[in-house]
Amino acid sequence: MNSFLEPGMFVRHPGRPDWGLGQVQSVIAWRCTVNFEHAGKQVIDMRQIDLLAEFPS
Repeated sequence: MNSFLEPGMFVRHPGRPDWGLGQVQSVIAWRCTVNFEHAGKQVIDMRQIDLLAEFPS
């Protein structure tokens, strides 16, 4: 589980690279709401998916 995720962080969905970069909007329990470039707002079940954090260079 991605317990380190916080609103404002940037992430990618490992199974949906076509969604592009996403920004975390909220994290409540196991639900993470992310606004993706090409898929809009998605609610991710973090018990099932480990989002990949993108750290600025």
